[in-house]
Amino acid sequence: MQKIHHKAEQAKLSITDYVTRCCLGKQITVIEGLDEVVRQQKAIGRNLNQLTTLANMGRIRAVYLEELTQQYGQVSSLLSDILTRRRWNDGSR
Repeated sequence: MQKIHHKAEQAKLSITDYVTRCCLGKQITVIEGLDEVVRQQKAIGRNLNQLTTLANMGRIRAVYLEELTQQYGQVSSLLSDILTRRRWNDGSR
């Protein structure tokens, strides 16, 4: 029971939610520090959307974001790869 409690705590789920997901065969993945990376990724995306809106409104003339959008895409791809590898490599729940 202590092991289940610990795993539910790591997944930031109640014991009921954790056990329910396990029983339904749902994948539970916990990657430390990923919350902060995702938060920053979302903030960058919001900023890009705001710049795009301003450019479309004519409030700014030129925005050179080619390098930034490439890097944003690379980070997104890496996050996706991390999650995919974690799903395939982690047989435990």
